[in-house]
Amino acid sequence: MMQAHLPVMVDEVVQWLQPRAGGLFVDATVGFGGHAAAVLEASGPDGRLIGIDQDPVALSAAAERLQPFGERVQLLHGNFADLSELLAGARPNGILFDVGVSSVQLDTPERGFSYREDGPLDMRMDTTQTRTAADLVNGLPEAELARIIAEYGEERWAKRIANFVVNRRPVKSTAHLVSIIRAAVPGRGPDHPARRTFQALRIAVNGELEALESGLRAAAAALAPGGRLVAISFHSLEDRIVKNFFRTLDGAHVLTKKPVRPSAAEEAANRRSRSARLRALEVC
Repeated sequence: MMQAHLPVMVDEVVQWLQPRAGGLFVDATVGFGGHAAAVLEASGPDGRLIGIDQDPVALSAAAERLQPFGERVQLLHGNFADLSELLAGARPNGILFDVGVSSVQLDTPERGFSYREDGPLDMRMDTTQTRTAADLVNGLPEAELARIIAEYGEERWAKRIANFVVNRRPVKSTAHLVSIIRAAVPGRGPDHPARRTFQALRIAVNGELEALESGLRAAAAALAPGGRLVAISFHSLEDRIVKNFFRTLDGAHVLTKKPVRPSAAEEAANRRSRSARLRALEVC
């Protein structure tokens, strides 16, 4: 059963983004509209929001969730890597990135993101793109598959997993892939043995890290003077990109010397928030 989507660190997003009446704000990963609704409420009565997402299913859900805000909302289908083109010259007062896979995507087996439920080897956030996880798992050379698993999953058993996968092709489903990974990974640790490999494949399918770097650059360039950029990441690769970008950006003031973590109460209520890290900056 699909769980309800719980946006993480909503209060912290409002605190650091500082939405206000009359402003223009961008949710570059609008998802199912949780953060966007909070920003619109805080920027009433006339603050506006542009919501962007590459997942058509999420956009449809966001449109329903945000319908009460009427013409204050504009929703766009696209990847935040193309933020400059999507904004078409608009100068927002604040931009939010909440990167990674959503709980609804994880909890929908037919999307192929979950290693706990059987489904197709898909993992596309944008269902209009053609490349899927099956193309990578069944088509890449062993060395390239091992590189992806090692680099994007930080998986110590990457070479062994890639070897097992290649020698058991074709891999037909997520459950089939999990069974191969279980056979390849010796012993049992605290994490699910397939977690890092699934993360790596998802990142590769969607070009997530390259998109994040491009999106951050475009966001900083688009912000109005005094505008704020807030980014929530969920694993070390994403957070490292955000941290390094913030540190090296000229003409900006980093507001969070250390990443902001969810409250203990939120972590207890939503276990998926536990890995969240929020960073914020203000452009001059």
